[in-house]
Amino acid sequence: MAIAKTLGNKWYQALGVAFLIIALTMIGGVSCQQAEEGTAETTEGPTLEEGKVAFEGTVKVALGKYMFVPEAQGFDIIVDGTVDGGDLTSLIGKEVKGEGEFPPETPWLLFATSLDVKDDGGSFRNVFTGMVGSAAGLDLLTLQAREDYVTPEELAYNKNDLWEGLEKIKVRGAMQQEGDVTRILVLDEEDKQIGAVIVDSVSDAAQYYMQKLRLFEEFAFYVSVKETVPWNTRRRTRDMFHADLTFVGLY
Repeated sequence: MAIAKTLGNKWYQALGVAFLIIALTMIGGVSCQQAEEGTAETTEGPTLEEGKVAFEGTVKVALGKYMFVPEAQGFDIIVDGTVDGGDLTSLIGKEVKGEGEFPPETPWLLFATSLDVKDDGGSFRNVFTGMVGSAAGLDLLTLQAREDYVTPEELAYNKNDLWEGLEKIKVRGAMQQEGDVTRILVLDEEDKQIGAVIVDSVSDAAQYYMQKLRLFEEFAFYVSVKETVPWNTRRRTRDMFHADLTFVGLY
């Protein structure tokens, strides 16, 4: 009888353990599902689905066709067309949401296919509907195109032979506005000024990236070289040559 009682107790214990395992498994499954749903609801940033990207956030920078929404992490948003109510700059500081697609060759560019803006009443209204475009119609420089820009070694205001004959140059420095004259103060590796470039024009892409990277003071400037400053002026001002500013980056 004692043996039978012992076996019975073990059987009940085993049965209890089995029920406990089943219960924990069910609870664990529900908890995992709730965790995944919670993550999907609380994760910030754009939502990717079947090549389309949905985004929502506040416009910090807008210029030309370019728009920067920090919540759309990793993307520069391209709005290829006019928006209802004005140009793209009218959306700065406003909350927007929309969808877009990115071409495989430029995965950091999100071409907006729809864009809604929140009005004063808290409702969203559509201000743009468009098609997916191409980077070929933009004035930005791809990583491959940046390789065409030469960085002259030992560049200086009194070494005009280093830039004359070149069409595309990359220099490092800081922007300076003095009256109506815009200059790039060119710096060497030791952050010593070695000359200046007079900027005759600035592309939309360059202006956009300078505003987007406003927390930085020094940039890599990609310029199209124009005429050399005459020696008498160059010796006095250290202005080396005129140029059109094509693009701005951190490297």
